[in-house]
Amino acid sequence: MAERLDGTVALVTGASSGIGEAAARQLAELGAEVVVVARRKERLEKLAADIKAAGGKAHVIAADIRRQKEAISVVEQTVKFCGRLDTLVNNAGVMLLGNIQDADTAEWEEMIDINLKALLYMSHAALPHLLKAAENSPRKVVDLINISSVAGRRARVGAGVYNATKFGVVAITESLRQEVTSRHVRVSVVEPGVVATELTTRMKPEVAEKNMKPFAGITELQPEDIADIISFIVTRPWRSAINEVLVRPTEQAF
Repeated sequence: MAERLDGTVALVTGASSGIGEAAARQLAELGAEVVVVARRKERLEKLAADIKAAGGKAHVIAADIRRQKEAISVVEQTVKFCGRLDTLVNNAGVMLLGNIQDADTAEWEEMIDINLKALLYMSHAALPHLLKAAENSPRKVVDLINISSVAGRRARVGAGVYNATKFGVVAITESLRQEVTSRHVRVSVVEPGVVATELTTRMKPEVAEKNMKPFAGITELQPEDIADIISFIVTRPWRSAINEVLVRPTEQAF
């Protein structure tokens, strides 16, 4: 039976759309006090208003967590607002596909900054508070969830640097899991296949058309499908840790 999250605090990055938004809504429905983080403040404010209208608790922090000082500030503000931190969902990410030859290397930097460095900065800042919460939580456990991708399992042409960042997320997750699991910090990675989000909108149209063509005709997952998995992970009894979830649309064969 799923446990509720009443009395806990959840921090969700990349919460202005897609998986992050859906996760924040579901965690709030489960009773968590939710802190939503992204750069687009107006979208966060709309999300927070919806959560509050539904009877939940939500706080907005607009920040660029690619900058370590801002990531630290986000965590400090969360603990100041809410008094604790029980769940971190590292969802912020960007996908800028393209061949390595003749690439715009600024896109590499952006993917590394958001997909890897921001995740590391947030995790590093949050860990002392997660460990403290694990010691005094009636639930006996806290959660850190990283959102990777099928691209963190299988490399393919046109996605080399994106693959590298998502393989990296999987590696970071497993190493950190081994580091803190005995202290009741569950560290999990979720690896979605194709999801109907804004992830492809930042790519050049010709690059998006070429690289997304293999997925044409597939009925995509919805953000709520991934939020369901996040909710499942965090509502397990303390003795049960879901380390890794790979989830694809039924029609996606690769």
